[in-house]
Amino acid sequence: MKVSIYNKLLGFLLFFSFYHCQAWPRYKFVVKEAPYTRLCSTKNILTVNGQFPGPTLYVNKGDTIVVDVYNRGNYNITIHWHGVKQPRNPWSDGPEYITQCPIQPGAKFRQKIIFTTEEGTLWWHAHSTWLRATVHGALIIYPKIGTSYPFPKPDVEIPIILGEWWKEDIMQVYLDLERYAGSGVPSDAYLINGQPGDFCPCSKPETLRLKVKRGFTYLFRIVNAILIDGLFFAIANHTVTVVGSDASYLKPFSRTFICVTPGQTVDVLLEANQSPNHYYMAASVYTTLLPGSYNNSTTTAIIEYNGNYTPSSQPMLPYLPEYDDAEASVNFTASFRSLADKEHPIDVPMEINTHLFYTLSINIPCKNNSCPAGEQLRFIASVNNVSFLNPSIDILQAYYCCIQGVYGTNLPDFPQLFFDFTADYLSTKWEIPQLGTEVRVLDYNSTVELVFQSTNFIKGADHGMHLHGHSFYVVGLGLWNFDKDKDPLTYNLVDPPLQNTIHVPRNGWMAIRFRANNPGVWHMHCHIDRHMVWGMGTAFIVKDGKSPEAKILPPPPDMPPC
Repeated sequence: MKVSIYNKLLGFLLFFSFYHCQAWPRYKFVVKEAPYTRLCSTKNILTVNGQFPGPTLYVNKGDTIVVDVYNRGNYNITIHWHGVKQPRNPWSDGPEYITQCPIQPGAKFRQKIIFTTEEGTLWWHAHSTWLRATVHGALIIYPKIGTSYPFPKPDVEIPIILGEWWKEDIMQVYLDLERYAGSGVPSDAYLINGQPGDFCPCSKPETLRLKVKRGFTYLFRIVNAILIDGLFFAIANHTVTVVGSDASYLKPFSRTFICVTPGQTVDVLLEANQSPNHYYMAASVYTTLLPGSYNNSTTTAIIEYNGNYTPSSQPMLPYLPEYDDAEASVNFTASFRSLADKEHPIDVPMEINTHLFYTLSINIPCKNNSCPAGEQLRFIASVNNVSFLNPSIDILQAYYCCIQGVYGTNLPDFPQLFFDFTADYLSTKWEIPQLGTEVRVLDYNSTVELVFQSTNFIKGADHGMHLHGHSFYVVGLGLWNFDKDKDPLTYNLVDPPLQNTIHVPRNGWMAIRFRANNPGVWHMHCHIDRHMVWGMGTAFIVKDGKSPEAKILPPPPDMPPC
């Protein structure tokens, strides 16, 4: 034990010196409130550097940067670098009470962001309560210097951040959801780069207008920063060519619309090849919720061709599918294929030594007569019938320092019972989950196949599952129940897409594979934040490997205290 403590102390001192002496690019994030006016009224929102959306960061593949985060707001906060694998460095990953305690008001935290194989579009956002509604920004990862895109270089690149706006203070919306655990108040407008667009009150003068030149090609780097909903997105009278998602390239394919799940990024090429005019870019909701429980607005921006011409009196609107068109959403996701060529090889695990099957459910905390007053109206959520509770200190600290009693390691690998998870009527026996801080421990370099199965409890729901610290190959998906004998025969093991966030359809399943080669504690959760608040999450603890290069780095010197 004494040798172990000595080694950790020595490693900490060496890391402290190394951490502060490297000349990595530095950025300053000042988290502070700023007044913003939308939908005819002004309110203070939490921002980074006073910007909404926040600043876009630009790096090259393989870079390392340092971001100093100063919390000058009124709430605890953390910042997560969504999709950045952060090899051996979970300390800067960001999820509250998973890898760190929050940065308290008046404090700062220096985060080292290590890029490796990521190339394309990612994003950063707050990872505490619902502050990411306004604390977020794009993260652009260019190819390594001297290399290029696997498609003709576009003439112009533009980040497109899909967001949303509540007239009410977002923390009040969050606290009401946490307190009452109902469905929550839908947002009042969706946004494109911070603006609601022409169809929302008091918004038309500020609608985003993008000038394009006929014959040019534009790379739109699209981020779904919305808390709750997927979005359909399209540009009137144009097709787009999808070339990437989640900082990984895809075999190009063309669509008149795309569907982006919360937390996901999609890169598309737009050829400005239409008659000079004004055309709406628009986005509207994809959801399986009942009407009245979601935001049914349409956000717009305008594509304006350069030149001397008289535009139509009203820009053309694109076709967008109906709000509940699950087939359109699933078919779009099913079109993703990795390049899988010599320059962009893939490494799909073929021999699996860890099989996991996780049911994703919306639950209730108690039954009618056993419920305290008001509790019968609450919702909670679960993975394999365990609803995740945040601990009082972060799991990473507890794991690294061998602190007992903070978390358990008893998350089931499989449901207790297999039945028709998508039936119209399900037994109430499984509606009430266990509560706990349960994680799954993985051996270093283990090969994992994880099947997500969405269930129909409480009418079922879509889920946007996100894994920190790793990307994974999506080898299969389908509607209804996963068939362990038939469905694996249809897996795509040749060119599956590499993702970090996926849409698991309501009453459907998704199979992923990954190699657990990143030691640390890594959050896995639904990126529909309502579900995460209700408890749809867990963490993977990936144990150290044998070599020094396969062990967690020591913690930085300024980890926020709990």
